[in-house]
Amino acid sequence: MTVKVTRTFDILERYLSEFPREDALGGKCGKEWYTYSTAEYAENSKLFALGMMALGLKKGDKVATVTVNRPEWNFADMGLAMAGMVHVPIYPTIGDEEYRYILEHAEVQCLLVGEKKLYTKLKPIADELDGIKAIYAFEDYEECPNFSEILEKGTSAEAELLPTLTATMASILPEDTATLIYTSGTTGVPKGVMLSHENLVSNFTTHEKMHHLGKDHHVISFLPLCHVYERSVNYHFQYKGMGIYYVGNLGQIVNAIREIKPHMFNSVPRLLERVYDGFVSKGNDLTGMKKAIYFWALRLTRHFEFNKKYNPFVAVQIKLADKLVYSKWREALGGNITYVVSGGAALQPRISRVLGMAGMYTLEGYGLTETSPVIAVNNPATGDMKVGTVGPILEGVIVKIADDGEILCKGPSIMQGYYKAPELTAEVIDEEGWFHTGDIGFLEEGKFLKITDRKKEMFKMSGGKYIAPQMIENKLKESFFIEQAMVIGENEKFASALISPNFDYLHDWCSHHKIHFRDNQELVQMKAVVENYKKEVTIINKTLGEHEEIKRFRLVCEEWSSQNGELSPTLKLKRNYVTKKYQHIIDDIYAVSKNGNGGGGIKLPTVSLRFDLNKLSVRSRKKKN
Repeated sequence: MTVKVTRTFDILERYLSEFPREDALGGKCGKEWYTYSTAEYAENSKLFALGMMALGLKKGDKVATVTVNRPEWNFADMGLAMAGMVHVPIYPTIGDEEYRYILEHAEVQCLLVGEKKLYTKLKPIADELDGIKAIYAFEDYEECPNFSEILEKGTSAEAELLPTLTATMASILPEDTATLIYTSGTTGVPKGVMLSHENLVSNFTTHEKMHHLGKDHHVISFLPLCHVYERSVNYHFQYKGMGIYYVGNLGQIVNAIREIKPHMFNSVPRLLERVYDGFVSKGNDLTGMKKAIYFWALRLTRHFEFNKKYNPFVAVQIKLADKLVYSKWREALGGNITYVVSGGAALQPRISRVLGMAGMYTLEGYGLTETSPVIAVNNPATGDMKVGTVGPILEGVIVKIADDGEILCKGPSIMQGYYKAPELTAEVIDEEGWFHTGDIGFLEEGKFLKITDRKKEMFKMSGGKYIAPQMIENKLKESFFIEQAMVIGENEKFASALISPNFDYLHDWCSHHKIHFRDNQELVQMKAVVENYKKEVTIINKTLGEHEEIKRFRLVCEEWSSQNGELSPTLKLKRNYVTKKYQHIIDDIYAVSKNGNGGGGIKLPTVSLRFDLNKLSVRSRKKKN
């Protein structure tokens, strides 16, 4: 009999009874992989629940986790759900003030951290807060009790507390709050999104239907489990009986793919762009006929579209290219990948085409933390897929496009509201129950949702024309030379851009052109480099409307990242932060125009003076050698 899942922890019974396996969850310690069976997973989750109860926590209490991905995270997640406690997963990369705000605002009573560095960072903050009763660590170090002690407490208290746990589990309703997820956002303080069991379950039990993979397959998980996107798909994988191997260090992803040979994984566009850049770089290392064949095969991917029937001539070329080139790409990614799910930001169509032509379907989807998260996703199970869109609307979700283009939705996955902020909840969920996403989009062919921009990020120029910056930024990032870009020009006569180069690619380009430089600060001011970027921007301008064209740009000498503050943990551009950081450059761009110098052309860039000397000196030595 199939186990009915209405609460997140019901997955355990289903996993155990219908898909028992020795490698339900896997992780890596040093160079060795280790696994937990479904039985061990279920037992450890139960012991964790009992252990938390033995510590004196009760139904409704908040427990936070701050760690990179690891299989043991699931023991905490499921154990807390079984005990009716609210899981508050937090990014391991945010700043002290944000940690302090979340821990205090959520009224966290117990904290679990990952490595020693996180403990050192969070212990002083936790000591300042009266509510936190205990801190445990997933890893072993003397300063902090290990989470295994919670399991031991659960074992010791099992005879006494198991009846209470059983009764608590029976009392938990689908509409009870399961988790509190704080959205980092790009402006203001984080908002605590309250999601119920029903919110989460309704979503993952629907998007799990999108593919045929199941108990005979395994996956890797490296996007943060603290984000609802990876967490929802994590449930989805378990619901389907798949084995999941967790990667906590992003630097280990390539090795993990080669060792585990997964059939599927979740990603974000930035990581897939790195894969694409690696393919291009491999081709550039070749010479003669091999190089010509390689780039012929790469260009051939422009023909790719889901469900497309190619004419005989193109079909023969694809077959040959697959034998000579595409098969090598599959091999480089483990040889088993069938699907890659991409979310969090817009995916460049060329990435979908390249991976798709090689038989690795890249399925772009869309959603928000507040929608648990999936609203739409390309669906191979039904054949409803289209490159350049986020696919059809998920079953059970209702979407309408407002008069101003904003995407509105209803359904069982819409959040309960923002924690302690009913006024903020009322701003996004109207009286008719429609959640306002803040994204602008439309239904292509009346079926496939296409996102064009964020409503709040659109701005008006002094001439009255509107600019959708995200759309232009995505086009700019299609250039191999551009890693990140921010389009500016609100209330100005023309649009401009701040550009953070793809320094790895730029350094290779300089090497081929025998351009020598001391560091990135010097590099982005060099005439040959600026001229090259002028050409790239000019090409992109030809695809834009006249008022959208980038009239000026400035190259900056830093790589933008979540660690440095320019990007959110989900790699979205933090416009306010970037604007403040580079205000002197922005002022200079438009001061030139107002002073009548340079007209509308692209002026040589000035640069920000902040940079990592160690990183740049290493690169400088590498190039000089």
